[in-house]
Amino acid sequence: MSRTKKSRSRRDISPTHLNAAAIDIGATMHVAAVGPDQASEPVRSFGTFTGDLHRLADWFTTCGVRTVAMESTGVYWIPVFEILDQRGFEVIVVNARDAKHVPGRKTDISDAQWLQRLHEYGLLRASFRLKGEVAVMRAYLRQRERLLDYAASHIQHMQKALTQMNLQLHHVVADITGVTGMAIIRAIVAGERDPMVLASYRDPRCHASAETIRHALVGNDREEHIFALTQALQLYDVYQAKVALCDVRIEAVLKRLRQVSSTPVGKPPPVRTTQKQSNDPAFDVRAALYGLLGCDVTQIHGLGPYLTLKLVGECGTNLSAWPSAKHFTSWLCLSPSNKISGGKVLSSRTRRSGSRAAALLRLAAVAVGRTQTALGAFYRRLSARVGKAKAVTATARKIAVLFYNALRHGMEYSDPGASHYEDNYRRRILTNLERRAKSLGYVLQPTPMPA
Repeated sequence: MSRTKKSRSRRDISPTHLNAAAIDIGATMHVAAVGPDQASEPVRSFGTFTGDLHRLADWFTTCGVRTVAMESTGVYWIPVFEILDQRGFEVIVVNARDAKHVPGRKTDISDAQWLQRLHEYGLLRASFRLKGEVAVMRAYLRQRERLLDYAASHIQHMQKALTQMNLQLHHVVADITGVTGMAIIRAIVAGERDPMVLASYRDPRCHASAETIRHALVGNDREEHIFALTQALQLYDVYQAKVALCDVRIEAVLKRLRQVSSTPVGKPPPVRTTQKQSNDPAFDVRAALYGLLGCDVTQIHGLGPYLTLKLVGECGTNLSAWPSAKHFTSWLCLSPSNKISGGKVLSSRTRRSGSRAAALLRLAAVAVGRTQTALGAFYRRLSARVGKAKAVTATARKIAVLFYNALRHGMEYSDPGASHYEDNYRRRILTNLERRAKSLGYVLQPTPMPA
């Protein structure tokens, strides 16, 4: 019996994107590739100046290109992406891990051709990228975080100068950037040296007494240390002023997003906690988020207003890019990445990721681990069994699911409490023990605990 030979058209894989192109991104040169039937010279090199990028877009238009793929290489891809997007091309940014080059010679030309071939046959997945005003808000939020990091370094400089003068202010005041600490530091910079006068700047809410603060402010006032303290304070004030300008921009973006949002807004639920963090924005973040999202995500334990705002800035306002919570947690690299071969699970470790959203959720998990909530009880039980690192990841995944369900489906969060969680856990353990005993032909008999 002769074997039927398949036709060449059935053996070949049909392309998904007929007019696809790709770019190998570089710091000083971009290598672009189109299909061999689209141009006589399918690979060309372009500079990174704006005029070169427009010539690249003109060449793509001449070749009939509709969609372009590029790797997310540092920040060098951003100008290319924005110009091509403005020119009407469908541009996707792919993870470099998903576009690994085949073994062999590796050059910029071969990389561009390989990317073009993968994109042509639909083998590349586009990375998630925010658009519109949400992307603008994310840029302001990231700039704000960068400014806070810069300001934190100057807080350390102030503390170092105080220590060199043997002014032990940071030992008697919880935060030198608080009301008491800043009032005393500004008085020292202004020329005040009397410990009694400096101690009078103590805020009534400060736990340390005025006498303790007076003893801590007796030191060795040297000219060079005062100079360093003065400059550190001035730089700290500069960055705080820039942070305030970021708050104004972020609030304006939230108002614009609220104007175009069609989410119905009712009466917000009661505030879960009134505690305000030192680096929170100057405006009412919770009210602004509730007006935009239509739900109060801050009811979820671990998610404060500012952290929720940063999460929305990283993930968007509706999370429709992910079909389910499992897709969302997988994108965050908070779910197990199973590697199965021969029916055996080789590894189920979570993938390494530099996701800012995942880092924020891990911070929330650490904070919620100290609370008497169901999430806190889950964290403590898992921490005792598998360690804190895995417990943080697992708790962050639970918070991510709650966050997804709140934004995508409008689900309300209600905490049953730590005791309710522990009771359910014991009930599950007993049920499993009874089932195992029954499978072995035994029956569990409860015995009373000794008095």
